[in-house]
Amino acid sequence: MPVDSHRILRRGSRPIRLLIALSLAVPVVTAQSPVPRYEVRRAGSPLTIDGVLDDAAWAAAPVAVLQFPWESQTGPKQMTRARLLWDAQALYIGFDADDADITAQFLERDDPTYRDDAVEIFINPNPQQETVYYGFEMNARGTLYDYLNYNSRTLFKRFDATGMKIATSLRGSLNVRTDTEGGWSHEATIPWPNFEELSRRPPVAGTVWKVNFNRWDGVQPNRRMSIWSHPQNPESWPHVPSRFGEIVFIE
Repeated sequence: MPVDSHRILRRGSRPIRLLIALSLAVPVVTAQSPVPRYEVRRAGSPLTIDGVLDDAAWAAAPVAVLQFPWESQTGPKQMTRARLLWDAQALYIGFDADDADITAQFLERDDPTYRDDAVEIFINPNPQQETVYYGFEMNARGTLYDYLNYNSRTLFKRFDATGMKIATSLRGSLNVRTDTEGGWSHEATIPWPNFEELSRRPPVAGTVWKVNFNRWDGVQPNRRMSIWSHPQNPESWPHVPSRFGEIVFIE
């Protein structure tokens, strides 16, 4: 769950460049167990960002299934499947979530969407360092909380990605606690210029980035997090960049 910072950095500012320079001096901690690896395929046909993962290109994308590492949490274990695609313009993200009670209250950009039913992706385009990365957290309404994360604890939410498209599709009603829904799906596109602080050029075939997919599901007190690459910590804290999975871009 994010911790808001009292300090704010603007995108493209000198302080951001200083943060990145400092991060490159931090030694990389090698995990004792392997992290998962995902092959991001190039989209073979255009995508319509409508929240429904029925485009032909999505059928060719591998599925990353999120796991439930923390048995101390309450709430049902509802499955979440994530996918990625890419082309010359952008990175494409797809989530499909089983959900018997779809709940999302927040409506404004940079609201704490992680308190709702929400999916998250953390992206590090420069795996030579593990201190600075991008966070994109989106609830079942499609409300976006995006930020630059420094040192796993400090979030600079004045970073606002530009040109993003986000859509969700609900298989049931929203915020009706007595209903039994089927779930929801989510699509987002992030144009490459948004990653320029850590990656001056868009990826090419063979490029490796580091990523983690997460989901917050349910409302207090019955709330559960699922995650793709296990951070190997005892509590449900996902901000462990040394344990992000690897993604490799392929044709």
